[in-house]
Amino acid sequence: MSRDKRIDAYIDRAPAFARPILARVRESVHEHCPEAIETLKWSHPSFDYKGILCGMAAFKQYCALAFWKHDLVIGKDPKTREALDRLGRMQKLADVPSKSVLARCVKTAMALNEDGVKIVRPKSAPKKPIPMHAALKSALARNKKAAAAFEAFSPSHRREYLEWIADAKQDDTRARRVAQAVEWMAEGKPRNWKYAKR
Repeated sequence: MSRDKRIDAYIDRAPAFARPILARVRESVHEHCPEAIETLKWSHPSFDYKGILCGMAAFKQYCALAFWKHDLVIGKDPKTREALDRLGRMQKLADVPSKSVLARCVKTAMALNEDGVKIVRPKSAPKKPIPMHAALKSALARNKKAAAAFEAFSPSHRREYLEWIADAKQDDTRARRVAQAVEWMAEGKPRNWKYAKR
């Protein structure tokens, strides 16, 4: 059984109501999947078994248990779905599903991972292209360094500049944004360079 001291610390720091809930969920996962490996993902306790199995989290007023392949684990049976609706909002120990229900969920999640089942996530619709505003086009024509940097940017960085300028409501606001954009581009900076990790 793989235990991670960071999970112990997470449970110890959780609100008092959450500690027994998290402890019960943790024990249940290990009971039904002894090979589960504990880790932290997205700063929350997670259990891996041939891929991500499930994760749990404590919030101010409730706890949540989420299976990575949640919809496939829960299934389409209305009674099962209703019984497991509480997984996302457990406020007291009585809200934790029964041992047999948790066992079924953990074993189903294990089987899905063993079989290599992948989640098919819906593709988002492609974003419509944003035309370059005439003011920006004119400014870039006068500044070859900025124009070269703009062309070298990734599509998302180019889009950030185009949206910022297109969103300006007044001409003087747009003019200020174009001037600022050209200055930053000439320095090779993307639109949101201030927020980039350093």
